[in-house]
Amino acid sequence: MGEQLYDIIIVGGGPAGLSAAYSAWQNGAKKILVLERDREAGGILQQCIHNGFGLHHFKEELTGPGYAQRCYDLVKDKPEIEILVDTMVLSVNPDKTVTAVSPSHGLMKVQGKTIILTMGCRERTRGAIRIPGYRPAGVFTAGAAQRMVNMEGYLPGKKIVILGSGDIGLIMARRMTLEGCKVQAVLEICPFSNGLTRNMVQCLYDYDIPLYLSHTITAIHGKDRVNGITAAKVDDHMKPIPGTEFDIDCDTLLLSVGLIPENELTRQAGIPMDPHTKGAVVYENMETGIPGVFACGNVVHVHDLVDFVSGESDLAGASAAAYVLKGEAADTVVLDLVPGNGVGYTVPQRVRPADVDRSVNISFRVRQNYGPSQITVTCGGRQLARFKRQRMAPGEMEHIALPKVLLEKADGPLTVAVEEVIAE
Repeated sequence: MGEQLYDIIIVGGGPAGLSAAYSAWQNGAKKILVLERDREAGGILQQCIHNGFGLHHFKEELTGPGYAQRCYDLVKDKPEIEILVDTMVLSVNPDKTVTAVSPSHGLMKVQGKTIILTMGCRERTRGAIRIPGYRPAGVFTAGAAQRMVNMEGYLPGKKIVILGSGDIGLIMARRMTLEGCKVQAVLEICPFSNGLTRNMVQCLYDYDIPLYLSHTITAIHGKDRVNGITAAKVDDHMKPIPGTEFDIDCDTLLLSVGLIPENELTRQAGIPMDPHTKGAVVYENMETGIPGVFACGNVVHVHDLVDFVSGESDLAGASAAAYVLKGEAADTVVLDLVPGNGVGYTVPQRVRPADVDRSVNISFRVRQNYGPSQITVTCGGRQLARFKRQRMAPGEMEHIALPKVLLEKADGPLTVAVEEVIAE
């Protein structure tokens, strides 16, 4: 396989990559290549056998593999879309050449007119949270345990403790209970859960699984195999409080301590990164700092619902197709979006009002739980827009739409902030 020229090369064949490929095809791109390192397309959804996917995007409730299949069915018989599985991308260069390796093609180099990065995210591990102690068997990330149980048919253990209340941790609490295991406790270092409310209810409360907020693990016991942990309450600075320690028996510890966008290729290509999202800085059309290189889905920022990944990827695919057919966007005014009070980040981080059709969707996460509150968008002290919310939580992504007419009134950075509304 010599160096071939493609309209669009997509790195990653999960829901983001497949949705982007379909959208690019719909918008007139002719030669599209999707590169996926796993044995089959579909990404992490293949191991998420629970339902609750697709309510927004496909307007019906699907399992993870069902959603992946829908995405795959849209692209599978299109002669313009080529999918190579079992193919590991080694590098993405600013000149839009991609080097990859696979058992069937060996080392190959392909050239794209545009590239879309859709590598998804990975889990933080024990090393990232620095729990002291030996390194016994029985410590897994929640996603690794999910793959073991749902795809490979193994049980990681019988008596489980879960650290972290992210969505994967909550879902695994229910999954292990359904498999006949005893989930002793879920521990969360924050004073609030980091998962979706529906997962809190359906995975913990419905099964009477105890949740300890503002708690962490200070020691893992056991030398060959985990046989228990020591938990402790933490203070406002997330430091363990002496004297609050207690032990919990377990033979398995699952870590659900956050996800990190899989951005080694992005960094290596020299694409500017956002320290808040740990993903690429993107414009309103999901274009990165390198013209013609786009990014979407969990590689940009970690989403709570795959439906929003598909929506973002539809935009990236359409934008990449427009780049191939019409060329680079004209250099125009660029507005920076700045996270203000209570806001962790915004995506996109930069907006070119001239390239916005009718409005631009802004996604962001809040830093803490809020009751009745308002989201404000200001420019140099002037309030341009205000949105009301009854409640907001860090585990659930927020979305607002800023109309083009409003963006055209801005003459500098836009600040997105949150404030609680005090009832009179």
